[in-house]
Amino acid sequence: MKKTLIGLLFLILASNYCGAQTLLPATSPNLAQAAMIKRGYGMFIHFGINTFNETEWSDGTLPGSSYNPTKLDPDQWVRTARDAGFRYVLLVTKHHDGFCLWDSKYTDYDVASSPVKNDVVKEVATACKKYGIQFAIYYSLWDRHEPSYNDKNPQKYIDYMLNQLTELFTNYGPIGELWLDGGWDRKPEDWGIDQVYKLVKKYNQACAVSVNQTIVNEEGKRNYTLPANMTMDNKYFFQYFPSDFRLWDPKMITRFDKKQYLHQGKSYYLPFEHTICISKSWNWFEKKEELPVRDLDELEELFYWSTYNDNCLVVNVPPDQTGKIREYTANTIISLGKRLNLSLNKPLPKNGNFISINMPVTATSTWVDKDNQFAGNAINDGKFDTRWASADLMASVEIDLDPNEAFNKISIFEYQDIKDQKDGFSQVRISRIQKYSVAIMKNGEWQTIYLSDEPIGDYKVIRFPIQYKTNKLQFKVLKASAPPSIYELSVINMPINN
Repeated sequence: MKKTLIGLLFLILASNYCGAQTLLPATSPNLAQAAMIKRGYGMFIHFGINTFNETEWSDGTLPGSSYNPTKLDPDQWVRTARDAGFRYVLLVTKHHDGFCLWDSKYTDYDVASSPVKNDVVKEVATACKKYGIQFAIYYSLWDRHEPSYNDKNPQKYIDYMLNQLTELFTNYGPIGELWLDGGWDRKPEDWGIDQVYKLVKKYNQACAVSVNQTIVNEEGKRNYTLPANMTMDNKYFFQYFPSDFRLWDPKMITRFDKKQYLHQGKSYYLPFEHTICISKSWNWFEKKEELPVRDLDELEELFYWSTYNDNCLVVNVPPDQTGKIREYTANTIISLGKRLNLSLNKPLPKNGNFISINMPVTATSTWVDKDNQFAGNAINDGKFDTRWASADLMASVEIDLDPNEAFNKISIFEYQDIKDQKDGFSQVRISRIQKYSVAIMKNGEWQTIYLSDEPIGDYKVIRFPIQYKTNKLQFKVLKASAPPSIYELSVINMPINN
């Protein structure tokens, strides 16, 4: 009888274990997804051979000798993450160039063949354990150095990946997330994602796995809908199955984001993970030149937007050529954590109540096109991929509001002109709106509650010392260098104690 019970228990455990290696249809989070949602906020770390060659993407031919940090300090990276309130660190272990930050026995294109042979993966994993932060890894599917990548039989390179991932999942302790990238370079079925998923779950059932550009419009076709437009359950399909969450770097989702996606007629629950750069220039790898970082207001609002509705955010905070995160960069992300009052023991904070979403809008001027895509109602539709645009330099937008709903904050995300930088990747954003005002309707007259003669900047947040109520709010452009355009203007009531 005892042997029978033990045998039955073994069968149950084995069944559960095998099931965990396959993504099951669901309408709620599985083990890995629940752990991911609980983490919520992570620090992305791009560091590698590109850091030392002033490039974002390289082709696998840069000499390993060029990787040469002079003051390598992964402990400082993770200590910064801890001080900033991050729950996990997502380390780029291998980018598209194929250069590995650990001593892999399957390639000579790694740190062991460079002047600084430290196993960076080990040092980051050790520091994560030291500071109580979860460890996660990015691994590029696309490999521009490895010879087997070009073999006619795709399984040759899949085996190479499985061998490297086995090294990563057996030598560095628990890994909470595997972020896969570069899938566009081959057909989805030629990556062996099912084999990768099974291998990962063998070592950690709670590890969340996904591939960038996870979802497509039609099964088996590479036609894409932007994440911000995925506002219906069970309409879109997996491109890479199985995956535990959705990725579309660097797109932002709508506030009405949906979680149910299809594969072979069955529906699966998938949260979303956002990725943004702390750099104002949107560079992932640090450059020799000291580049500015995003303002705290912008980082705060992007944090709220990205972690809303059980979704997640990773912010890229890269080390420079010395192997350390620059002091001003570290100060910024730590300041954000303190502003948000982040703590490992508390839920992530939320933004206030959005009282302007999808309320009626009237614009004095709109940029005319056949699809009417720049209409006034794009300014408050909860999406960062749509925008109101004016045909005139001076224009205004009026938003109807519920007069019983109070507000004390307005956030404005302006469409800006982009100037590309010499690396072909980084950018500079240039405001169009130079002077503007905000007014509310009171007793039948407009009352100005905010006036600025400075450019809006990357993301304008207006905080009021009191709460206002009105049936109509006006945003008025008084001076602009080009026809003004705004992705999103949100009228928010923020709790007083936040």
